[in-house]
Amino acid sequence: MRLEAITWERLTDALADRLLTSEPRDGASRLRVGLDGAPAAGTGRPAAALAEALRLRGRPSVVVDTEGFLRPASLRYEYGREDPDAYYGGWYDTGALWREVFGPLEAGGTGRVLPDLWDPETDRATRSEPEQLPPGGVLLLHGPLLLGQWFPFDLTVHLDLSPAALHRLTPTERRWTLPAFERYAAETDPRGSADVIVRADRPEHPAWTGLPD
Repeated sequence: MRLEAITWERLTDALADRLLTSEPRDGASRLRVGLDGAPAAGTGRPAAALAEALRLRGRPSVVVDTEGFLRPASLRYEYGREDPDAYYGGWYDTGALWREVFGPLEAGGTGRVLPDLWDPETDRATRSEPEQLPPGGVLLLHGPLLLGQWFPFDLTVHLDLSPAALHRLTPTERRWTLPAFERYAAETDPRGSADVIVRADRPEHPAWTGLPD
């Protein structure tokens, strides 16, 4: 995997320009972009920057954080609060993401995307109102463990961390999740399956593979 140094600003502009000329892969009228990465990689910042870059280009977008689609605590902690296998396969409500985020963006869909469903702090439904994404708009879904779920992304960006960087950047109280990301790397191979890889070991000095042909 060849990487070249780039700034976040140039990377964001390149992604935004590509999305302006891209078409959905399955006849839908809205693009779906996945920004995948461990929490330590900070997927929220590039997602927000990309949304702003699209806005400046006249393209509406909706940013959705998978942290808003966690399962209730009773399900997440069924096997204990620090079970990496449960984190890997049972913390995120992929069914709700299909229903509330991707379903409305299918061909002929309403475009009404629910930005979040569950508040992990209160362990209650958020009762947020759906956001209207017009035809030609872009969904920016970001968070961990996104690949390998068969989500119908039109472009995927993986924020990659080496094992050493992942350990260093993950807070001590969250390092119990590291085996889940080892499993993710082995079973899903995000480096091999994502369209764009961004190495984020040094958060202020990223490097990337460039855009796909």
